[in-house]
Amino acid sequence: YSHPSVCWRLVILCFLPLCLFSGWLSSSVKPLHHDSRSRNVTVLLWHWPFSRSFSLKGDVCWDLYRIPHCILVDERSYFPSADVVVFHNRELQVGLHKLPTNISRPSSQKWAWMSLEAPSHNGNLHKYADIFNMTITYRRDADVSIPYGMLLRREAEEHVNEDNSVNKSSLVCWVISNYKSHHKRSQVYNNLRASVPVVVYGRWTKNRLPSSELLPTISRCYFYLAFENSLAKDYITEKLWRNAYEGGALPIVLGPPLGNYKAVAPPHSFIHVDEFASLNEMGKYLQQLAEDKKRYNEYFTWKKQWKVKRYTDWRERLCNICSKYNSLPKHKVYSDLDAWVNANTSLNI
Repeated sequence: YSHPSVCWRLVILCFLPLCLFSGWLSSSVKPLHHDSRSRNVTVLLWHWPFSRSFSLKGDVCWDLYRIPHCILVDERSYFPSADVVVFHNRELQVGLHKLPTNISRPSSQKWAWMSLEAPSHNGNLHKYADIFNMTITYRRDADVSIPYGMLLRREAEEHVNEDNSVNKSSLVCWVISNYKSHHKRSQVYNNLRASVPVVVYGRWTKNRLPSSELLPTISRCYFYLAFENSLAKDYITEKLWRNAYEGGALPIVLGPPLGNYKAVAPPHSFIHVDEFASLNEMGKYLQQLAEDKKRYNEYFTWKKQWKVKRYTDWRERLCNICSKYNSLPKHKVYSDLDAWVNANTSLNI
Protein backbone atom coordinates (compact mmCIF):
# COMPACT_ATOMS: atom_id res chain seq x y z
CA TYR A 1 0.00 0.00 0.00
CA SER A 2 1.51 3.31 -1.05
CA HIS A 3 1.14 6.51 0.88
CA PRO A 4 -1.25 9.04 -0.80
CA SER A 5 1.50 11.63 -1.10
CA VAL A 6 3.65 9.18 -3.05
CA CYS A 7 0.79 8.53 -5.50
CA TRP A 8 0.30 12.23 -6.07
CA ARG A 9 4.05 12.60 -6.75
CA LEU A 10 3.86 9.84 -9.36
CA VAL A 11 0.86 11.50 -11.02
CA ILE A 12 2.63 14.85 -11.15
CA LEU A 13 5.84 13.29 -12.53
CA CYS A 14 3.86 11.57 -15.29
CA PHE A 15 1.75 14.60 -16.10
CA LEU A 16 4.55 17.20 -16.05
CA PRO A 17 6.32 16.04 -19.24
CA LEU A 18 3.00 16.06 -21.04
CA CYS A 19 2.38 19.67 -19.96
CA LEU A 20 5.89 20.70 -20.92
CA PHE A 21 5.55 19.03 -24.32
CA SER A 22 2.16 20.65 -24.89
CA GLY A 23 3.53 24.05 -23.89
CA TRP A 24 6.54 23.63 -26.17
CA LEU A 25 4.28 22.59 -29.03
CA SER A 26 1.95 25.55 -28.64
CA SER A 27 4.82 28.01 -28.25
CA SER A 28 6.53 26.61 -31.32
CA VAL A 29 3.41 27.02 -33.45
CA LYS A 30 1.97 30.37 -32.35
CA PRO A 31 4.87 32.62 -33.25
CA LEU A 32 4.94 31.24 -36.78
CA HIS A 33 1.27 32.07 -37.24
CA HIS A 34 1.58 35.39 -35.43
CA ASP A 35 4.66 36.52 -37.34
CA SER A 36 3.20 35.67 -40.71
CA ARG A 37 0.10 37.69 -39.99
CA SER A 38 1.48 40.62 -38.03
CA ARG A 39 4.57 41.77 -39.86
CA ASN A 40 4.59 45.45 -40.71
CA VAL A 41 2.94 46.43 -43.99
CA THR A 42 4.46 49.48 -45.64
CA VAL A 43 2.04 51.63 -47.66
CA LEU A 44 3.57 54.28 -49.92
CA LEU A 45 1.30 57.10 -51.09
CA TRP A 46 2.73 58.34 -54.38
CA HIS A 47 0.96 61.70 -54.32
CA TRP A 48 -1.40 63.24 -51.73
CA PRO A 49 -4.98 63.57 -53.01
CA PHE A 50 -5.68 67.14 -54.14
CA SER A 51 -2.14 68.04 -52.96
CA ARG A 52 -3.29 68.33 -49.34
CA SER A 53 -0.87 66.44 -47.13
CA PHE A 54 -1.23 65.19 -43.56
CA SER A 55 1.42 64.43 -40.95
CA LEU A 56 2.77 60.87 -40.98
CA LYS A 57 4.98 61.26 -37.90
CA GLY A 58 4.92 58.45 -35.38
CA ASP A 59 2.86 55.27 -35.64
CA VAL A 60 -0.09 57.05 -37.29
CA CYS A 61 -2.34 54.05 -37.90
CA TRP A 62 -2.01 52.77 -34.36
CA ASP A 63 -2.01 56.13 -32.59
CA LEU A 64 -5.08 57.47 -34.40
CA TYR A 65 -7.08 54.39 -35.43
CA ARG A 66 -5.69 51.45 -33.42
CA ILE A 67 -4.66 49.62 -36.60
CA PRO A 68 -1.38 47.77 -35.85
CA HIS A 69 1.63 46.86 -37.99
CA CYS A 70 0.94 49.55 -40.58
CA ILE A 71 3.55 52.00 -41.82
CA LEU A 72 2.37 54.96 -43.93
CA VAL A 73 5.00 56.83 -45.93
CA ASP A 74 4.95 59.45 -48.67
CA GLU A 75 8.67 59.51 -49.51
CA ARG A 76 9.32 57.82 -52.82
CA SER A 77 12.68 56.51 -51.62
CA TYR A 78 10.61 53.78 -49.91
CA PHE A 79 9.50 52.43 -53.30
CA PRO A 80 11.84 49.39 -53.35
CA SER A 81 10.61 48.19 -49.94
CA ALA A 82 6.93 49.22 -50.07
CA ASP A 83 4.33 46.44 -49.95
CA VAL A 84 1.66 48.65 -51.49
CA VAL A 85 1.99 51.79 -53.61
CA VAL A 86 -1.18 53.90 -53.81
CA PHE A 87 -1.96 56.16 -56.76
CA HIS A 88 -4.83 58.63 -56.47
CA ASN A 89 -6.59 58.79 -59.81
CA ARG A 90 -7.15 62.54 -60.05
CA GLU A 91 -3.45 63.41 -59.99
CA LEU A 92 -2.80 60.79 -62.67
CA GLN A 93 -5.54 62.21 -64.88
CA VAL A 94 -4.49 65.87 -64.62
CA GLY A 95 -0.83 65.00 -65.15
CA LEU A 96 0.58 65.96 -61.76
CA HIS A 97 2.47 62.68 -61.77
CA LYS A 98 2.88 59.53 -63.84
CA LEU A 99 3.08 55.88 -62.98
CA PRO A 100 6.71 54.90 -62.25
CA THR A 101 6.76 52.23 -64.94
CA ASN A 102 10.39 53.09 -65.70
CA ILE A 103 11.48 51.86 -62.25
CA SER A 104 12.09 48.21 -61.46
CA ARG A 105 9.05 47.08 -59.48
CA PRO A 106 9.41 44.38 -56.76
CA SER A 107 7.53 41.26 -57.80
CA SER A 108 5.48 41.09 -54.59
CA GLN A 109 4.57 44.79 -54.57
CA LYS A 110 0.91 45.70 -55.09
CA TRP A 111 -0.14 48.82 -56.96
CA ALA A 112 -3.43 50.29 -55.80
CA TRP A 113 -5.78 52.54 -57.77
CA MET A 114 -7.72 54.91 -55.50
CA SER A 115 -10.66 57.20 -56.23
CA LEU A 116 -13.79 58.48 -54.52
CA GLU A 117 -15.18 60.04 -57.71
CA ALA A 118 -18.17 58.78 -59.64
CA PRO A 119 -17.09 56.80 -62.73
CA SER A 120 -18.04 59.62 -65.10
CA HIS A 121 -15.39 61.84 -63.47
CA ASN A 122 -12.50 59.35 -63.50
CA GLY A 123 -11.38 59.97 -67.07
CA ASN A 124 -9.86 57.45 -69.45
CA LEU A 125 -8.87 54.29 -67.60
CA HIS A 126 -8.25 52.05 -70.62
CA LYS A 127 -4.53 52.86 -70.45
CA TYR A 128 -4.31 51.21 -67.02
CA ALA A 129 -5.06 47.67 -68.20
CA ASP A 130 -2.93 44.98 -66.50
CA ILE A 131 -1.25 47.45 -64.15
CA PHE A 132 -3.15 47.62 -60.85
CA ASN A 133 -3.53 44.84 -58.29
CA MET A 134 -5.94 46.60 -55.95
CA THR A 135 -8.88 49.00 -56.02
CA ILE A 136 -9.61 51.45 -53.22
CA THR A 137 -13.00 53.11 -53.66
CA TYR A 138 -16.41 53.67 -52.06
CA ARG A 139 -17.68 50.47 -53.69
CA ARG A 140 -18.50 47.58 -51.38
CA ASP A 141 -16.82 45.13 -53.77
CA ALA A 142 -13.54 47.08 -53.93
CA ASP A 143 -10.47 45.37 -52.53
CA VAL A 144 -10.39 48.08 -49.86
CA SER A 145 -13.74 49.78 -49.41
CA ILE A 146 -13.63 53.40 -48.22
CA PRO A 147 -17.25 54.59 -48.17
CA TYR A 148 -18.22 58.19 -47.54
CA GLY A 149 -19.95 57.06 -44.37
CA MET A 150 -20.99 54.06 -42.32
CA LEU A 151 -22.95 53.14 -39.22
CA LEU A 152 -21.55 52.57 -35.73
CA ARG A 153 -23.51 51.12 -32.86
CA ARG A 154 -24.37 53.82 -30.34
CA GLU A 155 -23.42 53.54 -26.67
CA ALA A 156 -26.44 52.98 -24.44
CA GLU A 157 -25.83 56.11 -22.38
CA GLU A 158 -25.67 58.47 -25.36
CA HIS A 159 -28.60 60.87 -25.43
CA VAL A 160 -30.73 60.99 -28.58
CA ASN A 161 -33.27 63.65 -29.48
CA GLU A 162 -36.72 62.01 -29.40
CA ASP A 163 -38.60 64.64 -31.43
CA ASN A 164 -37.08 65.50 -34.80
CA SER A 165 -40.07 67.48 -36.01
CA VAL A 166 -39.44 70.61 -33.92
CA ASN A 167 -37.97 73.88 -35.22
CA LYS A 168 -38.82 73.08 -38.83
CA SER A 169 -39.61 76.04 -41.08
CA SER A 170 -39.26 74.55 -44.60
CA LEU A 171 -40.83 71.46 -46.09
CA VAL A 172 -38.16 70.47 -48.64
CA CYS A 173 -34.62 71.84 -49.06
CA TRP A 174 -31.88 71.28 -51.61
CA VAL A 175 -28.27 72.46 -51.74
CA ILE A 176 -26.92 72.51 -55.29
CA SER A 177 -23.89 74.09 -56.94
CA ASN A 178 -23.54 72.35 -60.28
CA TYR A 179 -26.99 72.61 -61.86
CA LYS A 180 -27.46 71.18 -65.36
CA SER A 181 -30.99 71.18 -66.76
CA HIS A 182 -30.50 67.88 -68.59
CA HIS A 183 -29.45 65.97 -65.44
CA LYS A 184 -32.07 63.64 -64.05
CA ARG A 185 -31.80 65.19 -60.58
CA SER A 186 -32.66 68.58 -62.09
CA GLN A 187 -35.65 67.11 -63.87
CA VAL A 188 -36.85 65.44 -60.67
CA TYR A 189 -36.48 68.72 -58.77
CA ASN A 190 -38.49 70.65 -61.37
CA ASN A 191 -41.30 68.08 -61.36
CA LEU A 192 -41.36 67.83 -57.57
CA ARG A 193 -41.57 71.58 -56.97
CA ALA A 194 -44.76 71.62 -59.05
CA SER A 195 -46.51 69.87 -56.13
CA VAL A 196 -44.53 70.98 -53.04
CA PRO A 197 -42.38 74.03 -52.18
CA VAL A 198 -38.63 73.42 -52.41
CA VAL A 199 -36.15 75.93 -50.94
CA VAL A 200 -32.87 75.84 -52.87
CA TYR A 201 -29.45 76.90 -51.56
CA GLY A 202 -25.93 76.84 -53.03
CA ARG A 203 -23.81 78.46 -55.71
CA TRP A 204 -26.50 77.90 -58.34
CA THR A 205 -28.83 80.29 -56.50
CA LYS A 206 -28.63 83.58 -54.63
CA ASN A 207 -29.09 81.63 -51.37
CA ARG A 208 -25.44 80.81 -50.88
CA LEU A 209 -24.52 79.02 -47.66
CA PRO A 210 -21.21 79.33 -45.80
CA SER A 211 -20.05 75.92 -44.59
CA SER A 212 -20.78 76.88 -40.98
CA GLU A 213 -24.45 77.42 -41.85
CA LEU A 214 -24.99 74.27 -43.92
CA LEU A 215 -26.12 71.83 -41.21
CA PRO A 216 -28.03 74.41 -39.10
CA THR A 217 -29.98 75.40 -42.23
CA ILE A 218 -30.76 71.79 -43.19
CA SER A 219 -31.89 71.09 -39.61
CA ARG A 220 -34.80 73.49 -40.17
CA CYS A 221 -36.08 71.41 -43.11
CA TYR A 222 -38.41 68.42 -42.85
CA PHE A 223 -36.89 66.82 -45.95
CA TYR A 224 -33.57 67.14 -47.76
CA LEU A 225 -32.96 66.23 -51.40
CA ALA A 226 -29.88 63.99 -51.18
CA PHE A 227 -29.57 63.75 -54.96
CA GLU A 228 -26.31 62.33 -56.36
CA ASN A 229 -24.81 63.81 -59.52
CA SER A 230 -24.19 60.38 -61.09
CA LEU A 231 -25.87 57.03 -60.94
CA ALA A 232 -23.26 54.45 -60.09
CA LYS A 233 -23.05 51.31 -58.02
CA ASP A 234 -22.73 52.17 -54.28
CA TYR A 235 -22.12 55.87 -55.05
CA ILE A 236 -23.70 57.34 -51.90
CA THR A 237 -21.88 60.46 -50.78
CA GLU A 238 -21.86 63.06 -48.01
CA LYS A 239 -25.19 64.30 -49.35
CA LEU A 240 -26.75 61.47 -47.37
CA TRP A 241 -24.23 60.82 -44.59
CA ARG A 242 -23.46 64.44 -43.67
CA ASN A 243 -26.04 66.80 -45.09
CA ALA A 244 -29.16 64.76 -44.32
CA TYR A 245 -28.28 62.46 -41.43
CA GLU A 246 -26.09 64.88 -39.49
CA GLY A 247 -28.25 67.83 -40.51
CA GLY A 248 -31.31 66.17 -39.01
CA ALA A 249 -33.58 66.22 -42.07
CA LEU A 250 -35.25 63.17 -43.57
CA PRO A 251 -33.36 62.39 -46.81
CA ILE A 252 -35.08 61.92 -50.15
CA VAL A 253 -32.51 60.01 -52.17
CA LEU A 254 -31.79 59.73 -55.86
CA GLY A 255 -28.76 57.77 -57.00
CA PRO A 256 -28.05 54.06 -57.14
CA PRO A 257 -30.95 51.58 -56.86
CA LEU A 258 -32.96 51.20 -53.68
CA GLY A 259 -31.10 47.98 -52.80
CA ASN A 260 -27.76 49.83 -52.63
CA TYR A 261 -29.17 52.21 -50.02
CA LYS A 262 -30.78 49.42 -48.01
CA ALA A 263 -27.44 47.62 -47.86
CA VAL A 264 -25.66 50.47 -46.04
CA ALA A 265 -28.21 52.91 -44.58
CA PRO A 266 -30.33 52.37 -41.47
CA PRO A 267 -33.70 50.75 -42.13
CA HIS A 268 -36.62 53.19 -42.50
CA SER A 269 -34.31 56.22 -42.50
CA PHE A 270 -34.79 57.58 -46.03
CA ILE A 271 -37.25 57.92 -48.90
CA HIS A 272 -36.14 56.76 -52.37
CA VAL A 273 -37.58 58.49 -55.42
CA ASP A 274 -38.07 55.08 -57.09
CA GLU A 275 -40.58 54.05 -54.40
CA PHE A 276 -43.30 56.22 -55.97
CA ALA A 277 -45.22 55.88 -59.22
CA SER A 278 -44.98 59.65 -59.77
CA LEU A 279 -43.41 62.73 -58.20
CA ASN A 280 -46.86 64.15 -57.61
CA GLU A 281 -47.65 61.10 -55.50
CA MET A 282 -44.40 61.55 -53.58
CA GLY A 283 -45.17 65.23 -52.99
CA LYS A 284 -48.51 64.35 -51.41
CA TYR A 285 -46.80 61.77 -49.22
CA LEU A 286 -44.25 64.32 -47.98
CA GLN A 287 -46.98 66.81 -47.05
CA GLN A 288 -48.92 64.17 -45.13
CA LEU A 289 -45.79 62.94 -43.35
CA ALA A 290 -44.77 66.44 -42.22
CA GLU A 291 -48.20 66.89 -40.64
CA ASP A 292 -48.01 63.58 -38.76
CA LYS A 293 -45.38 64.01 -36.03
CA LYS A 294 -45.52 60.35 -34.94
CA ARG A 295 -45.00 58.91 -38.43
CA TYR A 296 -42.32 61.47 -39.25
CA ASN A 297 -40.34 60.67 -36.09
CA GLU A 298 -40.44 56.94 -36.90
CA TYR A 299 -37.92 57.67 -39.65
CA PHE A 300 -35.43 58.69 -36.95
CA THR A 301 -35.77 55.81 -34.48
CA TRP A 302 -32.58 54.30 -35.93
CA LYS A 303 -30.61 56.96 -34.06
CA LYS A 304 -31.33 55.19 -30.77
CA GLN A 305 -29.10 52.30 -31.85
CA TRP A 306 -26.86 53.76 -34.52
CA LYS A 307 -24.77 56.81 -35.26
CA VAL A 308 -23.02 57.96 -38.41
CA LYS A 309 -19.28 57.74 -38.90
CA ARG A 310 -17.85 59.68 -41.82
CA TYR A 311 -14.41 59.16 -43.34
CA THR A 312 -12.72 62.53 -43.74
CA ASP A 313 -9.02 61.78 -43.19
CA TRP A 314 -7.07 60.14 -46.03
CA ARG A 315 -4.75 58.57 -43.46
CA GLU A 316 -7.60 56.50 -42.04
CA ARG A 317 -8.53 55.33 -45.52
CA LEU A 318 -4.93 54.31 -46.18
CA CYS A 319 -4.59 52.53 -42.84
CA ASN A 320 -7.53 50.34 -43.83
CA ILE A 321 -5.28 48.80 -46.48
CA CYS A 322 -3.28 47.10 -43.75
CA SER A 323 -6.41 45.66 -42.15
CA LYS A 324 -7.29 43.97 -45.46
CA TYR A 325 -3.79 43.19 -46.74
CA ASN A 326 -3.45 39.59 -45.54
CA SER A 327 -6.85 38.58 -46.90
CA LEU A 328 -6.24 39.97 -50.41
CA PRO A 329 -5.34 37.66 -53.32
CA LYS A 330 -1.59 37.48 -53.86
CA HIS A 331 -1.74 37.38 -57.64
CA LYS A 332 -4.53 39.67 -58.78
CA VAL A 333 -4.37 42.09 -61.70
CA TYR A 334 -7.14 44.24 -63.15
CA SER A 335 -6.91 43.36 -66.84
CA ASP A 336 -9.64 45.93 -67.63
CA LEU A 337 -9.84 48.56 -64.90
CA ASP A 338 -12.15 50.73 -66.99
CA ALA A 339 -14.74 47.96 -67.28
CA TRP A 340 -14.66 47.31 -63.53
CA VAL A 341 -14.99 50.99 -62.60
CA ASN A 342 -17.83 51.63 -65.03
CA ALA A 343 -19.88 48.56 -64.15
CA ASN A 344 -23.56 49.37 -63.47
CA THR A 345 -23.15 53.04 -64.32
CA SER A 346 -25.36 55.63 -65.94
CA LEU A 347 -23.89 59.08 -66.51
CA ASN A 348 -25.20 62.30 -65.03
CA ILE A 349 -28.48 61.63 -63.36
